Formats: sequence, C-alpha cells, structure tokens
Amino acid sequence: MAAPVQTHDGCPQPRPDWVPDDAGPGFATWIMEGARPAGVSLAGKPAPRRRTLTLDDYVAGVRGRDANVIARAITLVESNAPAHQALAQQLLAKLLPHTGGARRIGITGIPGAGKSTFIEALGCDLIARGHRLAVLAVDPSSTISGGSILADKIRMEKLCRLPGAFIRPSPSGGSLGGVARKTREAILVCEAAGFDVVIVETVGVGQNEVAVRSMVDFFLVLMIAGAGDEMQGIKKGVIELADTLVINKADGDNRARATAALAEMRRVLRYLHPATAGWATQALLASALTGDGVGEVWRVTEDFFKTARSSGELERRRRAQAVEWMHALIGESLRARFYASPSVRARLAAVEQAVASGRQPALAAALELLELG
Repeated sequence: MAAPVQTHDGCPQPRPDWVPDDAGPGFATWIMEGARPAGVSLAGKPAPRRRTLTLDDYVAGVRGRDANVIARAITLVESNAPAHQALAQQLLAKLLPHTGGARRIGITGIPGAGKSTFIEALGCDLIARGHRLAVLAVDPSSTISGGSILADKIRMEKLCRLPGAFIRPSPSGGSLGGVARKTREAILVCEAAGFDVVIVETVGVGQNEVAVRSMVDFFLVLMIAGAGDEMQGIKKGVIELADTLVINKADGDNRARATAALAEMRRVLRYLHPATAGWATQALLASALTGDGVGEVWRVTEDFFKTARSSGELERRRRAQAVEWMHALIGESLRARFYASPSVRARLAAVEQAVASGRQPALAAALELLELG
C-alpha cells in the first residue's frame, strides 16, 4: 500500500499500490472509508470490540426493547457454539414467562410473488394501527459464505425506518422449508421484547413449508396469477397448509387475471380440508404496490385469531407445536452426538467409501455406524 498523499482538498488518503506515483488529481482512485479490512480502523488500529453482554444485560435489553440487544440475543440463540447455546438456553428460560402474547404469522410464496413488498405494505399498515411488528425474514443461504443472499432488510427500506418495527434477516442454512433452525427461539425473543405481531417470511421453495407451519398460528400463502399456482391447489402441497391465500399483484393490466385466478382458487378450496379446525380457508386479492386489499387481509387475519381463540384451537395448536419442537430438538441432539462420537468419526470415511463403491449396502453401513454410536 502506498503512503497517504494529499488530495486536492487536502485530505490525506492512501491509494492502491498499482496507482502510478505521478498520478494527478484526474486519476480518481482512492481507498475510501468502508473499504478498509474488517476490524481495522481508519488509523490502521484494531477497531474496538463490543462489550460482552452478561445474562442480565441480555434480559434487561430485550425487555427494554433495545433493538441492538434484541439482535444480539437472536444471534446468540442462532449460534452453534456450545458456550453460546448454554447462555442462550439460560436467556430463554428467563424470557419464557414474557412470551406467548404475539400473533405468530407465517408468510410464504413462490419466488417473485412479492413477499417482501407485501410484508412491507402489511407492516406499515400494522404500525399505523398501533402494533409493534417483528419480521424474521429467512433468506436462502449462500453456498460460499453461508450468509443471506436476498437482503430482505434492504428491500423493506420503508418499514425499517418506522418506530415499532424490527426486521431480522437470517440465512436459512439449508433448513427444511427455508426456515432457520433457531427461528422458534427467535420468535420467543421477539415476543419477550413486546412485539405483538411476529411474521416469519420463508424462502418459498415449493411444498416443503411444513417447518414454518409447525411454529406459527396463522399461515398465509402468497400467489400470483399466471404462474401455474392455480393448479398447485389441485395438487394440494403447500396450499393444504394455508389458512389464507392471497393473490398478489392484483393491479393494472394484471387485475383481470388475478380476479380469474381468485375465482378458480375459491373453487379449488371447496375440495380441500381446512388447515385449521373451525376455520374455512380464505382466498383474497391484494396489491402490495398500491395497498389495495392489504387492510382486508389483516381483517381476515384478526377474524382467524378471534375464531381460533374462542374455539380453543389456538391453545391446542401451540401446545402441540411445543411438544413437536421438543422431539425435533431431541432428534437434532442425537444426530449431533452420533457424528461427534470418536468411534463413528474413526470409521465414517471408510464406510462411506464402501457404500460409494458398492461394496456395502447403505442399510448395512448405517446399522454398523449406529452400533458404534
């Protein structure tokens, strides 16, 4: 790196070493703030580290609605580090008495259905009504870095700026249905922070959205006309899990097609069993772009919660989900312990090679490893 030089305005900044020494002000190549290596300040010194939070700090910050602490608490529960997991479980135990008061809503749809735009329109409407909203936007994971690649938080720019809104993008990590493994814990953190509506937006990869259905009260499937979605209802799949279907992008020249798709979907719903006992699955039109129909979607959502609460179905669903969650965690823990076993690790590569070469049946190989674990 070349030594800092004076710019035309007198501000010293380093130039890359490939810039000619005699380059004048017309050679507009500089290393500006934001391009420095991570963890290094402009002066070349290590950037100050954030203060480590104690359990009491996390509890006070979450209950005090500190957005920074809420974000760090969710990072803690998402971590796979054993020390972080232990602290996260202590935190959840402290927060648990303050959870359960939010409406838990799952929203999915095929890529291009306008999920983020719809959620922003709905979220702005909810904030205007006096609600506090948390959005857990689960993005596809990069196969290179493991991080989120769709940047939902950036695409909900207007909602991000509103007081009472909290948006947390998380990489899916390849989880079933595009739902991060720790999304359930993240919901509890948001509820303890006083958010009365929690929306989980999933990747929308097709018919594997069972995971989000198992952690929310109300499941909304976003659709668009002309994408073959109407026929998907006949084949059931994710439509069978929905409490409400919304035909989005019902505006402009697409309004007529959306109206036709709505009529077709309502006919299809007559042949499907409702996802929630005592509630007839609804089909609605909306335009996230213009806001038309967004208020009606929320009215139907409120009707659902009134019906589910009065019938006791909401309480039954949450109890069943809690038990299902426990069994899922048991399976996950057993899998992790199995592959961490020294005897399994010592034999795994050889068994994998035997299966790949056709020398050993897969079932026999699995039973052999299970005996070792």
